[in-house]
Amino acid sequence: MDTEEALVNFEPNVCRIPAAWPRRAVRHGLLGGLLLLLVACASTPHRRQPASAPPHSALADLPPRAPSAASAGEANDVLFRAIGLVGTPYRWGGNTPDGGFDCSGLVDYIYRAATGITLPRTSHAMSTMQGRKVNRMTQLASGDLVFFDIGGAISHVGVYVGKGRFVHAPNSGGTVRLDDLDGPYWGNHFAYGKRLLE
Repeated sequence: MDTEEALVNFEPNVCRIPAAWPRRAVRHGLLGGLLLLLVACASTPHRRQPASAPPHSALADLPPRAPSAASAGEANDVLFRAIGLVGTPYRWGGNTPDGGFDCSGLVDYIYRAATGITLPRTSHAMSTMQGRKVNRMTQLASGDLVFFDIGGAISHVGVYVGKGRFVHAPNSGGTVRLDDLDGPYWGNHFAYGKRLLE
């Protein structure tokens, strides 16, 4: 037998697999895959737990309070105007929705638009105006101004909207937002409220 003839008739030593084996292997593979899928679906995914519980104002459970029956309509106008401005950009010295707000510009804009009352330009000047002083957070009514002592003087103001929350323009680079009055930072710096609507 010459080389050419040997290559043509050459049958390598191939391990022959019985015809039933591939079907059995496929069945076992599918069964194993299905089992893995069931195990994966049955386990709960690992979720990171927050370091602390989500903030919840202790004041949120107090009944809503309006300054007086006579001014309830104005207080509601102040509340809705304030909440409607959440998300407006902060801008130092700003006092319009288009231009942005700083804290006192925001409060003045809300009061002018909702009640026609023009307020002084700074939070400190607002804190000295006529109006009933409210020393305890639990006695605040919707529409009250809330003042904060930061660094030994009144230097921030917002509008109380009820349920322990207030709207304010807190800082450069941020936006007008709604925060818990008794949260860790603001609760420690709360000085008092001022009721302009009676």
